[in-house]
Amino acid sequence: MSVTIKHIARAANVSHTTVSRALNDSPLIRPETKARIRAIAESLGYSPNISAKSLVLDRSYNIGLFFSTIRVGTTSTFLHDAVRGAGSVVADPYNLVVRGIDDCRGSVFPLSRKRFDGLLVMSQSEEDDDFVRSAHDAGIPVVVLNRKTSVPGVASISSDDRGGVRRLTDYLIGCGHVRIAAIEGKPGFKSTEERREGFLEAFRRRGLSEPPEEYRQPGSYDIESGYAAMKRLLELRPRPTAVFCFNDEMAVGALKAIREAGLEVPRDLSVAGFDDAAIAAYLTPALTTVRRPIERISREGAELLMRLVNGRRSEEARAVVVDAELVVRESVCPPPARPLSES
Repeated sequence: MSVTIKHIARAANVSHTTVSRALNDSPLIRPETKARIRAIAESLGYSPNISAKSLVLDRSYNIGLFFSTIRVGTTSTFLHDAVRGAGSVVADPYNLVVRGIDDCRGSVFPLSRKRFDGLLVMSQSEEDDDFVRSAHDAGIPVVVLNRKTSVPGVASISSDDRGGVRRLTDYLIGCGHVRIAAIEGKPGFKSTEERREGFLEAFRRRGLSEPPEEYRQPGSYDIESGYAAMKRLLELRPRPTAVFCFNDEMAVGALKAIREAGLEVPRDLSVAGFDDAAIAAYLTPALTTVRRPIERISREGAELLMRLVNGRRSEEARAVVVDAELVVRESVCPPPARPLSES
Protein backbone atom coordinates (compact mmCIF):
# COMPACT_ATOMS: atom_id res chain seq x y z
CA MET A 1 0.00 0.00 0.00
CA SER A 2 1.38 3.42 -0.95
CA VAL A 3 1.79 6.03 1.77
CA THR A 4 -0.40 9.13 1.41
CA ILE A 5 -0.55 12.55 3.04
CA LYS A 6 -3.37 11.26 5.26
CA HIS A 7 -1.08 8.54 6.68
CA ILE A 8 1.57 11.16 7.51
CA ALA A 9 -1.08 13.45 9.07
CA ARG A 10 -2.30 10.63 11.31
CA ALA A 11 1.25 9.77 12.43
CA ALA A 12 2.12 13.43 13.06
CA ASN A 13 -1.23 14.20 14.71
CA VAL A 14 -1.84 17.18 12.42
CA SER A 15 -4.26 17.92 9.58
CA HIS A 16 -3.53 16.75 6.04
CA THR A 17 -3.51 20.44 5.01
CA THR A 18 -0.63 21.07 7.41
CA VAL A 19 1.26 18.09 5.97
CA SER A 20 0.73 19.32 2.41
CA ARG A 21 1.96 22.79 3.29
CA ALA A 22 4.99 21.44 5.14
CA LEU A 23 6.03 19.18 2.27
CA ASN A 24 5.64 22.10 -0.16
CA ASP A 25 7.79 24.37 2.03
CA SER A 26 4.98 26.81 2.83
CA PRO A 27 6.06 29.84 4.89
CA LEU A 28 2.85 29.37 6.91
CA ILE A 29 4.36 26.35 8.69
CA ARG A 30 7.00 26.75 11.39
CA PRO A 31 10.47 25.31 10.52
CA GLU A 32 10.44 22.83 13.43
CA THR A 33 7.02 21.52 12.33
CA LYS A 34 8.25 21.15 8.75
CA ALA A 35 11.30 19.21 9.91
CA ARG A 36 9.18 16.85 12.07
CA ILE A 37 6.66 16.18 9.29
CA ARG A 38 9.38 15.58 6.71
CA ALA A 39 11.15 13.15 9.03
CA ILE A 40 7.90 11.20 9.51
CA ALA A 41 7.26 11.21 5.75
CA GLU A 42 10.74 9.82 5.11
CA SER A 43 10.39 7.14 7.80
CA LEU A 44 7.10 6.00 6.23
CA GLY A 45 8.66 5.86 2.75
CA TYR A 46 6.43 8.59 1.33
CA SER A 47 6.90 9.38 -2.38
CA PRO A 48 5.09 12.51 -3.69
CA ASN A 49 2.73 12.22 -6.63
CA ILE A 50 4.36 14.71 -9.01
CA SER A 51 1.44 14.64 -11.45
CA ALA A 52 -1.04 15.57 -8.75
CA LYS A 53 1.35 18.09 -7.25
CA SER A 54 1.84 19.82 -10.60
CA LEU A 55 -1.93 20.15 -11.02
CA VAL A 56 -2.32 21.70 -7.58
CA LEU A 57 0.61 24.10 -7.95
CA ASP A 58 0.10 24.76 -11.69
CA ARG A 59 3.63 23.56 -12.42
CA SER A 60 4.94 21.18 -15.06
CA TYR A 61 8.23 20.40 -13.28
CA ASN A 62 9.94 20.59 -16.68
CA ILE A 63 12.94 22.84 -17.31
CA GLY A 64 13.75 23.22 -21.00
CA LEU A 65 17.31 23.40 -22.35
CA PHE A 66 16.94 24.62 -25.92
CA PHE A 67 19.79 24.87 -28.43
CA SER A 68 19.65 26.92 -31.65
CA THR A 69 20.05 23.57 -33.37
CA ILE A 70 21.13 20.10 -32.34
CA ARG A 71 21.54 18.78 -35.86
CA VAL A 72 24.14 21.11 -37.45
CA GLY A 73 26.95 23.13 -35.86
CA THR A 74 26.45 21.90 -32.29
CA THR A 75 29.35 19.62 -31.40
CA SER A 76 29.03 16.65 -29.07
CA THR A 77 31.43 18.29 -26.60
CA PHE A 78 29.40 21.52 -26.55
CA LEU A 79 26.16 19.57 -26.04
CA HIS A 80 27.66 17.37 -23.33
CA ASP A 81 29.12 20.28 -21.34
CA ALA A 82 25.88 22.27 -21.54
CA VAL A 83 23.72 19.34 -20.40
CA ARG A 84 26.14 18.41 -17.62
CA GLY A 85 26.26 21.98 -16.30
CA ALA A 86 22.48 22.44 -16.31
CA GLY A 87 21.85 18.90 -15.08
CA SER A 88 24.01 19.47 -12.00
CA VAL A 89 21.45 22.08 -10.86
CA VAL A 90 18.11 20.89 -12.25
CA ALA A 91 17.37 18.10 -9.78
CA ASP A 92 14.38 16.02 -8.69
CA PRO A 93 11.45 16.71 -8.87
CA TYR A 94 12.36 18.72 -12.01
CA ASN A 95 13.08 17.16 -15.39
CA LEU A 96 15.60 18.63 -17.87
CA VAL A 97 14.12 18.52 -21.39
CA VAL A 98 16.67 19.02 -24.22
CA ARG A 99 15.49 20.20 -27.64
CA GLY A 100 16.50 22.25 -30.68
CA ILE A 101 14.73 25.52 -31.47
CA ASP A 102 14.90 24.67 -35.17
CA ASP A 103 12.86 21.52 -34.49
CA CYS A 104 10.04 23.71 -33.13
CA ARG A 105 9.86 26.27 -35.93
CA GLY A 106 6.96 25.77 -38.28
CA SER A 107 5.28 23.28 -35.94
CA VAL A 108 2.48 23.51 -33.42
CA PHE A 109 4.50 23.89 -30.24
CA PRO A 110 2.85 26.38 -27.88
CA LEU A 111 5.07 27.71 -25.12
CA SER A 112 3.23 27.88 -21.81
CA ARG A 113 3.77 27.33 -18.11
CA LYS A 114 1.82 24.08 -18.50
CA ARG A 115 4.75 22.74 -20.57
CA PHE A 116 7.74 24.41 -18.93
CA ASP A 117 8.41 26.09 -15.59
CA GLY A 118 11.52 27.73 -17.04
CA LEU A 119 13.76 27.77 -20.11
CA LEU A 120 17.52 27.82 -20.66
CA VAL A 121 18.24 28.90 -24.23
CA MET A 122 21.76 28.00 -25.42
CA SER A 123 21.66 30.46 -28.27
CA GLN A 124 24.00 30.78 -31.25
CA SER A 125 21.94 33.17 -33.34
CA GLU A 126 19.99 36.41 -32.96
CA GLU A 127 17.18 34.62 -34.82
CA ASP A 128 16.52 32.81 -31.53
CA ASP A 129 15.24 36.04 -29.99
CA ASP A 130 11.77 35.43 -31.48
CA PHE A 131 11.65 32.16 -29.53
CA VAL A 132 12.98 33.86 -26.38
CA ARG A 133 10.42 36.67 -26.72
CA SER A 134 7.55 34.18 -27.15
CA ALA A 135 8.53 32.35 -23.98
CA HIS A 136 9.00 35.58 -22.03
CA ASP A 137 5.62 36.92 -23.23
CA ALA A 138 4.01 33.65 -22.11
CA GLY A 139 5.25 34.32 -18.58
CA ILE A 140 7.94 31.63 -18.61
CA PRO A 141 11.20 32.57 -16.83
CA VAL A 142 14.04 32.51 -19.40
CA VAL A 143 17.83 32.72 -19.20
CA VAL A 144 19.80 33.01 -22.45
CA LEU A 145 23.20 31.30 -22.48
CA ASN A 146 26.18 31.85 -24.79
CA ARG A 147 25.29 35.37 -25.97
CA LYS A 148 23.56 38.56 -24.90
CA THR A 149 19.93 38.91 -25.95
CA SER A 150 18.08 41.99 -27.15
CA VAL A 151 14.82 40.87 -25.51
CA PRO A 152 14.08 43.33 -22.66
CA GLY A 153 13.91 41.87 -19.16
CA VAL A 154 15.65 38.58 -20.03
CA ALA A 155 18.86 37.55 -18.26
CA SER A 156 21.91 36.23 -20.11
CA ILE A 157 25.22 34.55 -19.29
CA SER A 158 27.91 34.41 -22.00
CA SER A 159 31.66 34.13 -22.47
CA ASP A 160 33.92 36.85 -23.83
CA ASP A 161 34.69 35.06 -27.11
CA ARG A 162 35.95 38.22 -28.76
CA GLY A 163 38.41 38.98 -25.97
CA GLY A 164 39.62 35.37 -25.82
CA VAL A 165 40.31 35.22 -29.56
CA ARG A 166 42.00 38.62 -29.48
CA ARG A 167 44.38 37.35 -26.78
CA LEU A 168 45.09 34.17 -28.74
CA THR A 169 45.76 36.05 -31.99
CA ASP A 170 47.95 38.52 -30.14
CA TYR A 171 49.90 35.55 -28.77
CA LEU A 172 50.42 34.22 -32.32
CA ILE A 173 51.61 37.63 -33.50
CA GLY A 174 53.90 37.87 -30.47
CA CYS A 175 55.46 34.54 -31.47
CA GLY A 176 56.48 36.17 -34.76
CA HIS A 177 53.60 35.13 -37.02
CA VAL A 178 52.27 37.62 -39.55
CA ARG A 179 50.70 35.30 -42.12
CA ILE A 180 47.92 33.99 -39.87
CA ALA A 181 44.90 32.26 -41.41
CA ALA A 182 41.53 31.46 -39.85
CA ILE A 183 39.08 28.61 -40.35
CA GLU A 184 35.76 30.19 -39.41
CA GLY A 185 32.64 28.71 -37.83
CA LYS A 186 29.09 28.25 -39.04
CA PRO A 187 27.80 31.31 -40.95
CA GLY A 188 25.12 33.24 -39.07
CA PHE A 189 26.18 32.02 -35.62
CA LYS A 190 26.90 34.78 -33.13
CA SER A 191 30.00 32.90 -31.98
CA THR A 192 31.39 33.03 -35.53
CA GLU A 193 30.88 36.78 -35.69
CA GLU A 194 32.41 37.42 -32.26
CA ARG A 195 35.48 35.26 -32.92
CA ARG A 196 36.02 36.82 -36.36
CA GLU A 197 35.90 40.29 -34.82
CA GLY A 198 38.36 39.31 -32.07
CA PHE A 199 40.72 37.83 -34.67
CA LEU A 200 40.74 40.95 -36.85
CA GLU A 201 40.81 43.31 -33.88
CA ALA A 202 44.16 41.90 -32.77
CA PHE A 203 45.73 42.99 -36.07
CA ARG A 204 44.16 46.43 -35.94
CA ARG A 205 45.35 47.05 -32.39
CA ARG A 206 48.93 46.37 -33.45
CA GLY A 207 48.64 48.55 -36.54
CA LEU A 208 48.97 45.53 -38.86
CA SER A 209 47.07 44.84 -42.07
CA GLU A 210 44.23 42.34 -41.75
CA PRO A 211 44.86 38.94 -43.37
CA PRO A 212 43.73 38.71 -47.02
CA GLU A 213 40.28 37.29 -47.73
CA GLU A 214 41.66 33.95 -48.95
CA TYR A 215 43.27 33.44 -45.53
CA ARG A 216 39.79 33.34 -43.95
CA GLN A 217 38.24 30.04 -44.97
CA PRO A 218 34.64 29.00 -44.18
CA GLY A 219 33.95 26.11 -41.84
CA SER A 220 30.98 24.71 -39.94
CA TYR A 221 32.38 23.70 -36.54
CA ASP A 222 32.97 20.05 -37.47
CA ILE A 223 36.09 17.98 -38.17
CA GLU A 224 35.30 17.54 -41.86
CA SER A 225 35.02 21.26 -42.55
CA GLY A 226 38.31 21.89 -40.72
CA TYR A 227 40.02 19.27 -42.85
CA ALA A 228 38.63 20.66 -46.12
CA ALA A 229 39.47 24.28 -45.22
CA MET A 230 43.03 23.36 -44.25
CA LYS A 231 43.51 21.58 -47.59
CA ARG A 232 42.55 24.83 -49.34
CA LEU A 233 44.89 26.89 -47.17
CA LEU A 234 47.82 24.60 -47.97
CA GLU A 235 47.37 25.38 -51.66
CA LEU A 236 47.82 29.14 -51.14
CA ARG A 237 51.00 31.01 -52.02
CA PRO A 238 52.37 32.33 -49.83
CA ARG A 239 51.13 29.81 -47.31
CA PRO A 240 50.17 30.92 -43.81
CA THR A 241 52.60 30.12 -41.01
CA ALA A 242 49.83 29.82 -38.40
CA VAL A 243 46.15 28.85 -38.50
CA PHE A 244 43.49 29.69 -35.93
CA CYS A 245 40.49 27.33 -36.03
CA PHE A 246 37.27 28.74 -34.57
CA ASN A 247 36.82 25.55 -32.54
CA ASP A 248 38.88 22.54 -31.50
CA GLU A 249 36.99 20.03 -33.65
CA MET A 250 37.97 21.89 -36.81
CA ALA A 251 41.55 21.99 -35.49
CA VAL A 252 41.50 18.17 -35.38
CA GLY A 253 40.61 18.11 -39.08
CA ALA A 254 43.26 20.74 -39.85
CA LEU A 255 45.95 18.68 -38.10
CA LYS A 256 45.09 15.66 -40.23
CA ALA A 257 45.35 17.67 -43.48
CA ILE A 258 48.73 19.08 -42.41
CA ARG A 259 50.10 15.61 -41.60
CA GLU A 260 48.89 14.27 -44.94
CA ALA A 261 50.82 17.08 -46.66
CA GLY A 262 54.01 15.81 -45.03
CA LEU A 263 54.29 18.81 -42.73
CA GLU A 264 54.85 18.90 -38.98
CA VAL A 265 53.05 20.97 -36.35
CA PRO A 266 54.36 23.30 -35.00
CA ARG A 267 57.74 23.12 -36.76
CA ASP A 268 56.30 23.91 -40.20
CA LEU A 269 52.92 25.34 -39.29
CA SER A 270 51.36 26.44 -35.99
CA VAL A 271 47.73 25.56 -35.19
CA ALA A 272 45.41 26.89 -32.47
CA GLY A 273 41.77 26.23 -31.60
CA PHE A 274 38.93 27.41 -29.39
CA ASP A 275 36.81 25.75 -26.64
CA ASP A 276 39.47 23.66 -24.85
CA ALA A 277 37.53 20.47 -25.54
CA ALA A 278 38.62 17.42 -23.53
CA ILE A 279 40.55 16.05 -26.52
CA ALA A 280 42.65 19.23 -26.93
CA ALA A 281 45.20 18.29 -24.26
CA TYR A 282 45.62 14.78 -25.70
CA LEU A 283 46.25 15.63 -29.35
CA THR A 284 49.76 15.35 -30.78
CA PRO A 285 50.93 18.01 -30.33
CA ALA A 286 48.70 19.19 -27.47
CA LEU A 287 46.54 22.01 -28.79
CA THR A 288 46.94 25.67 -27.84
CA THR A 289 43.39 26.98 -27.50
CA VAL A 290 40.96 29.25 -25.68
CA ARG A 291 38.97 27.80 -22.80
CA ARG A 292 35.30 28.72 -22.99
CA PRO A 293 33.63 27.44 -19.80
CA ILE A 294 30.34 26.15 -21.25
CA GLU A 295 29.69 23.84 -18.29
CA ARG A 296 30.14 26.74 -15.87
CA ILE A 297 27.93 29.03 -17.99
CA SER A 298 25.20 26.38 -18.06
CA ARG A 299 25.47 25.70 -14.34
CA GLU A 300 25.32 29.38 -13.37
CA GLY A 301 22.50 29.94 -15.87
CA ALA A 302 20.52 27.07 -14.34
CA GLU A 303 21.10 28.43 -10.83
CA LEU A 304 19.81 31.84 -11.93
CA LEU A 305 16.83 30.27 -13.70
CA MET A 306 15.80 28.24 -10.65
CA ARG A 307 15.85 31.42 -8.57
CA LEU A 308 13.58 33.05 -11.15
CA VAL A 309 11.28 30.00 -11.17
CA ASN A 310 10.99 30.37 -7.40
CA GLY A 311 10.04 34.03 -7.59
CA ARG A 312 13.31 36.02 -7.54
CA ARG A 313 12.16 38.48 -10.24
CA SER A 314 14.68 41.16 -9.27
CA GLU A 315 17.35 39.15 -11.11
CA GLU A 316 15.59 39.08 -14.49
CA ALA A 317 17.66 41.65 -16.39
CA ARG A 318 21.11 40.47 -15.33
CA ALA A 319 23.74 40.17 -18.10
CA VAL A 320 26.83 38.24 -16.98
CA VAL A 321 29.99 37.88 -19.10
CA VAL A 322 32.56 35.20 -18.20
CA ASP A 323 36.21 35.46 -19.28
CA ALA A 324 37.57 33.10 -21.96
CA GLU A 325 41.07 31.95 -20.96
CA LEU A 326 44.10 31.45 -23.25
CA VAL A 327 45.57 27.95 -22.78
CA VAL A 328 49.11 27.65 -24.18
CA ARG A 329 50.25 24.13 -25.06
CA GLU A 330 52.54 22.66 -27.74
CA SER A 331 50.96 23.39 -31.15
CA VAL A 332 52.36 26.91 -31.56
CA CYS A 333 55.97 28.05 -31.95
CA PRO A 334 57.75 30.85 -33.87
CA PRO A 335 57.47 30.56 -37.68
CA PRO A 336 60.16 28.65 -39.57
CA ALA A 337 63.22 30.69 -40.52
CA ARG A 338 62.63 29.65 -44.12
CA PRO A 339 58.94 30.18 -45.00
CA LEU A 340 57.06 27.23 -46.52
CA SER A 341 56.37 29.17 -49.70
CA GLU A 342 60.12 29.34 -50.34
CA SER A 343 60.71 25.60 -49.81
